[in-house]
Amino acid sequence: MGDKVVLGLSGGVDSAVAARLLAEEGYQVSGLYLDNGLPGAGAARAAAEDLGIPLTVRDVRRDMEEAVCRPFAEGYLRGETPNPCIVCNPAVKFRALLEEAGRVGAQHIATGHYARVQDGRLYRGAEDNDQSYMLCRLEPEQLRRLLLPLGPYRKQQVRAMAQAWGLPSAGKPDSMEICFIPSGDYAAWIEARGAVPPPGDCLLDGAVVGRHRGIHRYTVGQRRHLGIAAGSRVYVSQLRPEENQVILARGDALWSDSFSLRELSWLIPAPDGPVDCLVRVRHSRRDMPPCTVVPQGRGAARVLLPAPVRAPTPGQAAVFYQGDRLIGSGFITK
Repeated sequence: MGDKVVLGLSGGVDSAVAARLLAEEGYQVSGLYLDNGLPGAGAARAAAEDLGIPLTVRDVRRDMEEAVCRPFAEGYLRGETPNPCIVCNPAVKFRALLEEAGRVGAQHIATGHYARVQDGRLYRGAEDNDQSYMLCRLEPEQLRRLLLPLGPYRKQQVRAMAQAWGLPSAGKPDSMEICFIPSGDYAAWIEARGAVPPPGDCLLDGAVVGRHRGIHRYTVGQRRHLGIAAGSRVYVSQLRPEENQVILARGDALWSDSFSLRELSWLIPAPDGPVDCLVRVRHSRRDMPPCTVVPQGRGAARVLLPAPVRAPTPGQAAVFYQGDRLIGSGFITK
């Protein structure tokens, strides 16, 4: 019998195909479903039964609230645009996988992410569905024991395998981006939690041109649903929670050739000086421009770019690569 592996099993096509691939490689696969209080455990149980693997369901509602949900809401109230998956992966999901691996005596953990890992190093997956950006804050021990069986494949290949194997999830739609907000309306979710910022002024060139509905409803770079008539295309360029203001600008003002970071973290030996690399400033398929990361101590850094990038957004992660290898990350500040 092969090594044991604990796989994060959601009931979707990605994790089901990942389980089948691991089993074909000779691993003893068991599943772990993380219950956040929303429907989904039934689909995971059905997938596990179809795959013929054991499944553990673990209640992570408290962990999610403390490590992900509350910081997510607080970030928006500070005028940031946080990405909860990047925080959740190391703090909740992969921590739970390692704990379950310890409980059942498994040597490895696995997920259905589209990225590659080798010898504890994290690499980009296929260009059209690479998810390495979402794994940028994983800890070395998590990476060292991680298997990512979907790394070499594209989404359409995974669906084709699922259909060929007759997996029930073959035609299941992709999961929502934020698992704890199934409606997709993050602003309404924040409002349901309690006090939120009141309406305030929208400013363009220093003049009030309209009213906003609460700064938690806006993000840097946003153009739609501004509710103003400014005579030309304008975008959100800054959020000022202290003054309860949304600052607007025309498109050229969104581009920047430098920005600052907090919580800089490396997956390589921490450098003692500037690092030349590539950067991705949001989860997108756009090309990654070159940059220089200048550490400034205590987790701070300045990122310098030879050509401007559009709307580096406070709260989002800036993720650094050398070639295909992910080497570090930090969170963009104001």
